[in-house]
Amino acid sequence: MELANYLQFSLGTLRGHRTRSILSTLGVAIGIAAVILLTSIGEGTRRFLLAEFAQFGTNILEITPGKTQTSGTPGIFGGTTQKLSIDDAVAIRRLPHVQALVPLAVGQARVEANGKGRSVFIHGATSDLPEVWKFGIGQGSFLPPGDPRRGSLVTVLGPRVKRELFGDENALGQFVRIAGHRLRVIGVMAPKGRILGFDVDDAAYVPVATGMRMFNLDELQEIDVLFTHEGMTEVVSEQITRLLTDRHGGKEDFTITSQSEMIAVFNNVMNAITAAVGAIAGISLMVGAIGVFTMMWISVGERIGEIGLLRALGGTQGEVRSLFLIEAVLLTLIGGLIGVASGLGMAGLLRLAIPGMPVYTPLRYVVAAVVVSALAGLIAGVLPARRAAALDPVEALAAE
Repeated sequence: MELANYLQFSLGTLRGHRTRSILSTLGVAIGIAAVILLTSIGEGTRRFLLAEFAQFGTNILEITPGKTQTSGTPGIFGGTTQKLSIDDAVAIRRLPHVQALVPLAVGQARVEANGKGRSVFIHGATSDLPEVWKFGIGQGSFLPPGDPRRGSLVTVLGPRVKRELFGDENALGQFVRIAGHRLRVIGVMAPKGRILGFDVDDAAYVPVATGMRMFNLDELQEIDVLFTHEGMTEVVSEQITRLLTDRHGGKEDFTITSQSEMIAVFNNVMNAITAAVGAIAGISLMVGAIGVFTMMWISVGERIGEIGLLRALGGTQGEVRSLFLIEAVLLTLIGGLIGVASGLGMAGLLRLAIPGMPVYTPLRYVVAAVVVSALAGLIAGVLPARRAAALDPVEALAAE
């Protein structure tokens, strides 16, 4: 019997039992749709967050006080005995391969001007911040270069802060009050939007020494180091480790994390989450496959006479087995295609309903869903097909 004949015979059987066929394909379709939708959300989220991290580049090192095994939160949010100082940052800046560096002291304070005010994050930094963080300047200039240990009473506003305090008025040269300090506005940042859920346009920037005095800090929250290229990650990290260990009395009381390491770890975590979500959704597919197996097993019992007649007309055990296997595969394959279409449709509706929702469906997911649905049918149809092929034609006709 040729493949076309197998398909024609099987499709005829499915059409002859529409209700049973619809119920069988429905379980598979729901499972495939769930897999497509949930993995699309997981993959979209992974790509979105990786893009957020990657925009800072992969040639950045983040130095934070304290080893990763110690407890406590540095800076204004909690005390720690491991301190990073501006002097440490100055020493690191002299190392070879270090291109730029930002010692960072962060706090939250009220920014006031023109009788208006709002509480925002204040970043104590240096003139290298736009280069290290890949931020742009919209108006004026950023913090002036020079000795970071000598703070000046100047500030750069985020575009949202500027708009809410000064409206369309030019803010350059105006004065604002931050945490009781009167500072002159020398620049406005270019719009950047939200990064990892934080509105970076709703912030202000001051010299790091000014920020430390403003928030009564005796240490830095972190030091961000931009070096020449990603291939130098280990070399620069080792140089910084030796330098800071020597400066801190032989103690390695700090943690160095590279941007590429953070991206790799996050990528692995998101891949694991996506796989777990897909596996959970795959339970629905397994239930659908069990439904196909049950329907096919019942079908064999209902079609004993048909099987006996087929064998009496010269059909072999292999042909009977193939007929039932193809029927099972067709059921799950049709369900899989319906599920893929439904999953892609729901993903599209989700994008429309929630603008900006990171939903992405790679082609490999679609292909895998179709292949898995066909395999599910093949597995579900094995036992019913073997049962049908094992029937004695004489006994089958006699039973009918």
